[in-house]
This record gives sequence, C-alpha cells and structure tokens, in this order.
Amino acid sequence: MLPSSSSPRLSRRGLLAAGGGVALTALLAACGGSDDPAKPAAGGSAGPWSFTDDRQRKVDAPAAPTRVVAFTGVAAALVDFGLDSQLVGVFGETTRTDGSRDPQAGDLDVDRVTVLGNVWGEFNVEKYAALRPELLVTHMYDPDALWYVPDESRDKILQLAPSVAITTARTPMTRPIERYAELARSLGADLSATKVTEAKARFEAAAEQVRAAVKANPGIRVMASSGSPDLFYVSNPKVSTDLMYFAELGVEIVVPTKLESGDYFEALSWENAGKFPADLILLDNRSTALQPKDLAAKPTWAQLPAVRANQVTPWDAVPRFSYAGAAPLLESLATAIRSAKRLG
Repeated sequence: MLPSSSSPRLSRRGLLAAGGGVALTALLAACGGSDDPAKPAAGGSAGPWSFTDDRQRKVDAPAAPTRVVAFTGVAAALVDFGLDSQLVGVFGETTRTDGSRDPQAGDLDVDRVTVLGNVWGEFNVEKYAALRPELLVTHMYDPDALWYVPDESRDKILQLAPSVAITTARTPMTRPIERYAELARSLGADLSATKVTEAKARFEAAAEQVRAAVKANPGIRVMASSGSPDLFYVSNPKVSTDLMYFAELGVEIVVPTKLESGDYFEALSWENAGKFPADLILLDNRSTALQPKDLAAKPTWAQLPAVRANQVTPWDAVPRFSYAGAAPLLESLATAIRSAKRLG
C-alpha cells in the first residue's frame, strides 16, 4: 500500500487525518422517533454474539450486531460475503464527483447507506452517532491504527460502538480475506451461498493463472508504484499484503531498499524514478494518485523502459479483501505478466 499524493513523506499512521470535535451528548439524547435510524435492521442471528479481532480484543453482544458501520472497502467485502441490511454507514471513498460509485465500493448499494466521509480525514461523528451503530469495522495496517478513523476524533468515535480491526499488512492477502469471511459469517452471512462459493472458485482459478503466467514467461520484474506531484513511491512486497501474496505465487516483485517509516515504500524524487529496473509497472489507480495522463509530463516517467514499452497496468493499492474483489486483480496480473517482455 502507498500513501495519497497529498501526504508524500508521512508514515501510514501519520497519515491518519484529524477529525473535528463534536458535542455528542445532546445529539444522542435527541435521536428518537419512529423514523429514527436506531430501528433494528434485519439479518442478525439470535443469541449471544462474539468476535475476536486482530488486536486480540473480543467484542461481545447479546445478539449479532445489525447496525454495522465500516470503511467503504470493508463494507464492500462484507457485501461480497453476503451481508446487506446490516450495513448502515460507511466512511472512505464511496462516490466520485460525478456521483458514480467509487471502485472501492464494489457492489455496495451506496444509495442505501449513510456516507460519513468520502475522502481521507472525513468522518462525520454527528452522523455516526445518529446511526446508533452497534459495530464499527475497518482495516488495521499498523498496530491499533484504525484505517480512515481520524486520530483526533477517534476517542469520540470509539465511545459510540465496539470496533473490530482486521490486519491488512505484513500478511498474505488470503489472511484478511479469510478473516472478513469469518466476520461476515458471524454477522449472519451464508458462506455456502452460490455467490460466495463461485467467487472463491474464481479466486483460486485466478491464482493458478498467475502461477502459470510466471512459469510461461519467467523473469518478469514487477514494480508496484504510485505517483505524486513531487515523489515516486515504490511499494514493499514484504509489507503490502497483496504484493506479498503475488510473490507467494511466484511473481518477481521489486523490493525497495531505502524504506520510509513503517517500511511500506521507498519515496524517490522524480529524478531518481529509474532507480529500480522493472519490466512491468503496477500503477496505483486511486483517485488520490497521479494517473498515466497526469504522469506524461514527467520526463523521467516517460523514460522508464516499462512505460516506453507500454507495460503499465492499473493496481488497486487498497484491494477489496474478498474473493470476489481479489479475483479480478489476479486475473489482470496474470494477463499483464503473460504479455510482458523482458526489457534488459
């Protein structure tokens, strides 16, 4: 994973944005009435519920939570595993400026959920309180750092509902997928449903496609990167969960040598963008990162052998941790490796 272009030299934890202070007590007291969002949603299982997250914190409740708020990519993954009405709110990139669904949202019905923040650092605590949340769920890239939960409003947010954090770094991508599947099942999802089993079969087939592509076209050096106006980032496959899994499948991933705090990436000046030889570039496709049309004006970008050879493919730097979300990423990678040529 790589940072957004707006914060080029901060660690992942340092990038967590600050939220504003909010007076919650009066708001909570005012939330009521027949149309109040506190009305229970369907889908929770009867009887006691518990889940132990990757902070080794156990959350207990009299019944499975039916009002779940999550980072948008997490909500989309839970939808892939079969949840629906249990998801009432999201935070993180959800819709684009033209109103269309952000890729991070997957198959989430963005018109049905309340969006608490649509960019890094936004989290409307008043709206969150009004939802009467029963559970908050998000990624955890660093110990106890809750992805897209702003540090300055974190305490207020965590007072309102229990939280679950799933580790999404320094472990292969299959692990967070399995953990989100476990969480979804505990919340009432049927993992034996055709939608889920077919997605898992597609994922497994896609993994085999990557292995086969590497064997058929060995020696292709792959570099995962992201561009900002001032810096070119090269991601570390020993930390980024998707790249770690790609490496397990046999992909030769470029390993940066001078890592920033957190070890997620090396930040290069554009003059040094060619430091690491690569035959294929995976380019961060988030709206916060520069895209090929934006990078065209960077002379050192245009001079990279992979760019000259048109061997650049989009990269979901924050993958959707479900079988349905990850399978297309593997298929795209396999296609890119099969068609790539060694460039020296």
